[in-house]
Amino acid sequence: MTSLVLTGAGVSIEDVAAVARNAGKIEVTPAVIERLVKARQVLDAAAADGQQIYGLNTGLGANLGTTVEGDAGAFQRQLLDGRGAAVGNALPTQLVRAAMFARIAMLAAGGSGLSPHVFTALVNLLNAGVHPVMPSLGSIGAGDLVLMTAVAHTLIGEGDADYQSRRMPSAKALTMARLAPVVLAPKDGLSLINASAVSVGAGALALTDALSALEQQQQAGALTMEALGANRTILDPRLHAARPAACQQVAAKALRDLLARDEAPAPTTLQDPLSIRCMPSIHGALIQAIDHARLAVEIELNAAADNPLVLADDSLVLSTGNFHTASLALAFETLGLAITQCAAASAARFIQLTGSTRHGLPKYLSPVGGASAGFVPLQKTVTAILAGIRHKANPVMLDFLPVSEGVEDHATQTPLAVAKCAEMIVLWRRLIALELMAAAQAADLREGLKLAPATATIHAAVRAHVPVLEEDRPLGANADALHAVLADGYWRPALHQIRLV
Repeated sequence: MTSLVLTGAGVSIEDVAAVARNAGKIEVTPAVIERLVKARQVLDAAAADGQQIYGLNTGLGANLGTTVEGDAGAFQRQLLDGRGAAVGNALPTQLVRAAMFARIAMLAAGGSGLSPHVFTALVNLLNAGVHPVMPSLGSIGAGDLVLMTAVAHTLIGEGDADYQSRRMPSAKALTMARLAPVVLAPKDGLSLINASAVSVGAGALALTDALSALEQQQQAGALTMEALGANRTILDPRLHAARPAACQQVAAKALRDLLARDEAPAPTTLQDPLSIRCMPSIHGALIQAIDHARLAVEIELNAAADNPLVLADDSLVLSTGNFHTASLALAFETLGLAITQCAAASAARFIQLTGSTRHGLPKYLSPVGGASAGFVPLQKTVTAILAGIRHKANPVMLDFLPVSEGVEDHATQTPLAVAKCAEMIVLWRRLIALELMAAAQAADLREGLKLAPATATIHAAVRAHVPVLEEDRPLGANADALHAVLADGYWRPALHQIRLV
């Protein structure tokens, strides 16, 4: 694949996904290196003039008032060892790659003062596929420095790394990849770790997943509308222009496109339940939440979030709070709530589809009737999944304690906010799979129903993996199989890449 060229601006969440999940490689423009050289010169000049510079000639945190004596480069090694406090299971490779790329993108903005040779070594490390083993627990969102020490340790040949699907000492991985350990100059260690790169990288991946799940949710909702004979006048653009709230016009248009045909069927009811009638409003709020979270992530990807920050054009080195990510944490807390609303509506539609005969469908969507269970046992599964999503929707960004003798008395819990949002998306996609299954079954059972071209394609995609229910069988296995297809990227090609938003 073509390498991604970094200029110090314009990095997107899709770029992160390409590098993290598709083994994409990156190149750096000469202008980025020139920017790094200039910033390093400003930093070195300030240090030579005797300026107190946090993390270069002073201690960190509560040790701020301690002057670093002796070799300031050696202190960077001490700094890394002292903050190697992360614990827990190692992060998956794609999240490690996302974090590495996010840090590279931020460093390319030029505010860190990182030595250019260390920056180049980090780029080479990612391109070579040497992935530090990064424990998952230890960041409270005031920068992810405890987690990011794993990256810095691997660069200097310490700790462990994954290379060619094998875990080994980092020194061995560097040798096998024909890379050399780097020597850190003053502040280099802090520049590598003092950023929210884990949160930002994971957030970018979560957002790409949220976008694909939203597209699938729109498709499931459209098929449900067909199967229930819903009143599609709710999608009239004039209605949404009258109350143009939170991207509901975008959501309504996507549903209209999916349901488009030469002649619309007559509705079976004047007004449908709110999970159907208010779908554009529910989905529109989610679209807005995704857009807001994308903005928050992409600001971080393209910004200088260092402390201290080198303002090269002004020849200044100043302390900052730019590593703090309150807006990012809030964006993902909000996104989680929007996902929960959307998931709850999907669950409600599933109950509508699989319940009584109110919609003119066979009871429990069973074609044989009698004592047949049909789809109704899956109502318990749907309820359990929704409960899991709702639990994860509880906010965490206010859960922190003052640490480091009160110097760090505020935090955002951004990594946890992002991680639980990503987990919610996995569960939400399971609900989408279940709604698709029920809607396809209902469509098969509604006599005389002719689907629109797009919903016919959606129905066929479901049937490619889940056969019609003719008598009771274990439907959980079918639900797992369809969820796997939705999650692994094979679903959209089966739909000829129908674009919704």
